[in-house]
Amino acid sequence: MADIWSLRSTTLSLARRPLLMGILNVTPDSFSDGGLYLEPSAAIERGLQLAEEGADIIDVGGESTRPGAQPVSLKEELRRVLPVITALVERVSVPLSIDTSKAVVAREALAAGVQIVNDVTALRGDPTMLEVVTEFQPGVCLMHMRGTPQTMQQQAVYQDVVEEVRGFLRERCEALKKAGIPEEKLAIDPGLGFAKTPQHNWQIIGSIQRFRELGYPLVVGHSRKRFIREITGAEARKVIEGTLGVSLLLAAAGVDILRIHDVGITRRLLDWLWKESKPEPDV
Repeated sequence: MADIWSLRSTTLSLARRPLLMGILNVTPDSFSDGGLYLEPSAAIERGLQLAEEGADIIDVGGESTRPGAQPVSLKEELRRVLPVITALVERVSVPLSIDTSKAVVAREALAAGVQIVNDVTALRGDPTMLEVVTEFQPGVCLMHMRGTPQTMQQQAVYQDVVEEVRGFLRERCEALKKAGIPEEKLAIDPGLGFAKTPQHNWQIIGSIQRFRELGYPLVVGHSRKRFIREITGAEARKVIEGTLGVSLLLAAAGVDILRIHDVGITRRLLDWLWKESKPEPDV
């Protein structure tokens, strides 16, 4: 299993409790918090809050990838994310990630100080993304998705979802290593909710060890997603409780990085559990 994730100019240790990737959506239409942080000042304040609450990474995105979301122009995506990234790089110590599949957005974000490219297309959506990653050598998170946000739920058909998603991620990592990206730069994400039914999501969670066996840092983004909301109900408090429950399942299974909205309560819970699992010896 991976012990570190090598980023552009720093390294994250994966040897202790799971790291938290705090979600910062600078969008009007994300499924959970669309519009809350669309203005740069609100997004910057939210980023500072995530860092204060204990985020290990802040993942900034300017284009929603929820099912059915419409694409955003390059100009608009840059307008949304660059002021936020520029401000946060100067004001927080935790590494920033750019959630994008556009090479120009990734390039501008990396030039501004971002450490990670988090690409839902696993670097397949833009033919020049590999060039950008090769030039800047950031950490790279490769996610599994079929189709686009507009079409992906029509492609949620598998003979064996765990093995097919696992095989895709293994092949993408091998392809990027052959293209010259160092193995220690790569992380994988099975893409819960992306071209997957609720049943598929639960099957992946139940078999998460199969993904850990690939040997790369494992990122899972489950926070507030529909497969949790369908069980707990749409009430916000219950969705947070459901998300916490899944977070604990994933943490216990050894997932390295949890991509979540509710950083503070998750950090407190995991810190307490890790402390309790390693009690101080009696003197």
